[in-house]
Parts: sequence; structure tokens; C-alpha cells
Amino acid sequence: MSKAIILMNLGTPAEPTPAAVRSFLREFLSDQRVVEIPRPIWLTILNCLVLPFRPKRIAPAYLEIWNGSADEAAVEGSPLLYYTQKQSELLQQHFQAKGCDIAVEYAMTYGEPRLDSVIEKLRSKGFESYVVFPLYPQYSATTTAAIYDQVAQIFGNSRDIPDISVIRDYYQNPLYIKALANSVREHWQKEGDAEKLLLSFHGIPKANVDKGDPYYRHCMETARLLAEELQLGEDKWQVSFQSRFGKAEWLQPYTDKTLIEWGRTGVASVDVICPAFSADCLETLEEISVENRANFIDAGGRDYRYIPALNLRGDHIEALAAIAEGKLGRTK
Repeated sequence: MSKAIILMNLGTPAEPTPAAVRSFLREFLSDQRVVEIPRPIWLTILNCLVLPFRPKRIAPAYLEIWNGSADEAAVEGSPLLYYTQKQSELLQQHFQAKGCDIAVEYAMTYGEPRLDSVIEKLRSKGFESYVVFPLYPQYSATTTAAIYDQVAQIFGNSRDIPDISVIRDYYQNPLYIKALANSVREHWQKEGDAEKLLLSFHGIPKANVDKGDPYYRHCMETARLLAEELQLGEDKWQVSFQSRFGKAEWLQPYTDKTLIEWGRTGVASVDVICPAFSADCLETLEEISVENRANFIDAGGRDYRYIPALNLRGDHIEALAAIAEGKLGRTK
């Protein structure tokens, strides 16, 4: 039986323009998994307040990261799309080197390439067994569950459903934790360690967790395991949550407020890592690396350094391969 792995990430605008950003946000923010506000209310907000104005504000930020920075000159187009594509290529090379008859493709939850088109292409080539691999270490209904929904929709009316499974999470996988720790250690070897290490995760509304979303628990366990692997004292590190939207309470403490408080109270240097991201994107390269650097420095801090996502690290690819192999079973 021919087997395939499909890596999946969130998605990205096709271009760094207001029109392309608007198209992406319309699809993304229309998903009830992403925004749980009652539909009539939310769709009115989305179409009257968000889509007419937000794309114009954030398109310049996409333009800033498009095709990479001076430190990422190899990046072509959207960083998230670039890294996801390259991750799939490296994972394919990994299996080929082992003599495994496994195809590796990639898809996006929103935007292109779409999961249904990738599966259709694979089925036309005779593949009968699929592992859909969301590149979200920590499960949330706002991210991974949306991929489960798509799988169900794709095969909802099919009589001949293939052997297909979804990797739910890998927040405590030892190889993933080791890759995170290695990235921090290598950063410290090059730059020296800062006074504080901030583990900043993407935020979700607190109400989601109150209703049963395990995301917060997964984030805290990842953070605990990483701190343990790095042998950090409790006063050396902290967890925070970024990217809140709207007026509702989100998971706390908030990243921006934490950094401002640290700057005001005499913390001179900080390293920031975002363990929930398998690939750098607008949120890490702009919000974390640029905006929150300004928050910290303006509040009195001195040195602020963002530790990149795992991206194309060899130990990251090895971790992804091992997780996928565990789901596939025999790989030959």
C-alpha cells in the first residue's frame, strides 16, 4: 500500500497586497473554529469593520518579511509557505535515504495549496494511505480541529474512504523538545544567554480553555519540559501568550505586557522563543521580533533577541520524521 504524509500549516496570503491579505483573512476568520462569536454578530464585524481596514494595515508588514530579511536571504515569497515547502522536501529526502516508499506533500488550512487538491493528486497516483500532519505541536480547536473538519468534509460523501489519520499533537515529544533546547543552546553559544528566557505561545480566548480546549495545558507542559531540558531555574524563564484580538480576555500573561513590565523593572536582556511555531511567519518575524522588541527597549530594556522557529533545522526534520513514522507504522 502506497503511503503519503501531508504536512499542514495555517496558510498565507498569496501576495503581500491588501487584496490578497483580504482574501486570506476572509477565509481564515470565517472559520467557526477560529472565531466562536455567534455568526450573525461576527460576520457583521468581519465584513464591516475587519476586512475593509485590517488588510491595508497589515499588508505592509507582510511586504517587510516577503522574500526574507538580510539574515534570511534564501527565503522566497511568504516565509511560512517557503519553510513548509522546504520541510516537506527535506522530509521526502529523509525517507528516500532510508529506502522508504513514502511520498511527502504539504497543504495549507487556508489558501493554497488546499488539502482536497493535494489528496486528489495523491489518489490519482495510486496512494491509498495518508497521514495528515498538522505542524502545531500543541493541539487547539482553533488550529488542529479545523484540519479534522476539512478531512471529514473531503470524504463526507465518499463510499471509498482511504486509510487516513491525523496527528493530533506532539507537544511533549522528546525529539521536538530536544530540537527546541538545541536551538536555545546554540543561540546562547553564539550570543550568550540573557537574564530571562520568555516562552511566548500564540494566544487563544480564555473562554475556549474554560470550555475544554487543552491548548493551555499543552503549552505549559511543553514549557516545563523545555525548561527541564535546559536545566533552568524558575526565576530564569516564563511563559506568555501573544496575538490577542478584540476585547475578550485571552490566555495570560500577555507577551507585550510582560516585556514592558520587565523593561520597567530593570530586566536588561531577554531571549524570546515561540515553541508553538514550526516555521517563522508574520507573527514571529513581525510581532515578536520587531514589535515586541520595541516594547521591551522603549520600556527600558537593553538587549532583546528572538530565537528563530525550528524551520529547517536537521534535528527538527528528524523529529517530524520520527513522529510521522510512529503514525505510519512500518515504513518499508
